[in-house]
Amino acid sequence: MAVSQMEHRKAAGTSRAARRRRWWHLRQRWRMVGVSEVNPEHEFYHLTAMIKEGMHASIQTTVDTSGQDTPAAEHFMAEETQTHKGFEMQTFAATVFAKQRRSLDITEEEYMNSLCSDDCYLQFVSNSKSKADFFVTNDKRFFLKTQNKREVRFLLSNLQAYMTHLEKYPHSLMVKFLGVHRIVIPNQIKKYFIVMQSVFYPDERINIRYDIKGCEVGRWTNPDTGGKQIIKVLKDNNFEGHDIALGQQKSWFAHQVKMDAAFLQELNVLDYSLLLAHQPLHRDELEGKHSLANLVIRTTKSVDLQDSPSESDPNTIPLLKETMGEVTPDTTDCGSGQLQAAAEGTGQGIPLQEINYPAKETWTVSELQEFHEHHRRLLPNCKNGIHVIDGPDSRYFVGIIDIFTVYGWKKRLENVWKTLRYPGRAFSTVSPTKYSHRFCQWIQEHSQ
Repeated sequence: MAVSQMEHRKAAGTSRAARRRRWWHLRQRWRMVGVSEVNPEHEFYHLTAMIKEGMHASIQTTVDTSGQDTPAAEHFMAEETQTHKGFEMQTFAATVFAKQRRSLDITEEEYMNSLCSDDCYLQFVSNSKSKADFFVTNDKRFFLKTQNKREVRFLLSNLQAYMTHLEKYPHSLMVKFLGVHRIVIPNQIKKYFIVMQSVFYPDERINIRYDIKGCEVGRWTNPDTGGKQIIKVLKDNNFEGHDIALGQQKSWFAHQVKMDAAFLQELNVLDYSLLLAHQPLHRDELEGKHSLANLVIRTTKSVDLQDSPSESDPNTIPLLKETMGEVTPDTTDCGSGQLQAAAEGTGQGIPLQEINYPAKETWTVSELQEFHEHHRRLLPNCKNGIHVIDGPDSRYFVGIIDIFTVYGWKKRLENVWKTLRYPGRAFSTVSPTKYSHRFCQWIQEHSQ
């Protein structure tokens, strides 16, 4: 009888292991939908191998330095060249981008581990008309895109303004640039590439993706994949009949889009897009994301403790009025693999949370109000929380991308031609002022 029970338990264990293996293989197959591995047989393998080697040496220069000082003017113009066997790697504004990574809670070690791991990069299969090459790190956390010289020079010339905007609006929806580089292979290629935080991370439960410009001409994508294991990024006209259901986050979201669009208008930029994706919230997320413990943790994370303006009296602002009893924190990890701990991991309740602000008496009431609006936004427990907003029933991934198109004489001529070609219709090539207004109006009309 005992032998029979042992055999039964062994068989049950084998069955569970087999199910886990099947689920693991299914998960790996789903993970590779829309991307292809840049393995040794891939045409870009040699290039990505050099990028990894160059990135490792470049990041290493900032790993052992604190870099806490505010970048000076010369740091925005800095160029560093490192010579490797068979190629050179140039790194631009290294100090500035190191500060940007720190502000996003990305350590140099984890940045290096992601970009320079032995695992192959993934090539993003895009239905974009862009001629750029797209790569994703194997963990899908960081995105690499080749850019032309004009686009890179435009970014670097406006880098200080970009960083100032992000400091003013720490939860800006604009894509977060993490590094600009150039790889040179003598007598072969010279390629600029930019490293960005992936808007769609973690992507394992995302069920639909859009690229929104706020216009109609050319803004439809056939969603049919033809049975292929690819991901279609849909467009404005595909979104007809849908809404971005954000609940209490709607007003914040619409205002932040307005601020970001106004900044791009100042740069004389048009043709940018809002990347938008969503996934349904699971039952445990719906029940746990509004818990008091989670509210304290996420509110604390969303406040900048270093550069926060303060009311002169008092200069300590409590997040809760009294110590809470036993509260279980939300342990949703959003795919990041790291759970957030409450009360330093004790699990014995969360004490009074206080934020000490350095005294600044020059801030006006309106500036203080704006600060609190943008520094107290609740974020889900994700490493990539900057691009994530929770609505009542869905988690949205959002980011404003493609900010390099300047309204020069070529675009002005294109505007004249399209005005004649599409009378009375909304197309993308319009003045930055009109583009900004229409973009914000689309967001306002499609949010609830």
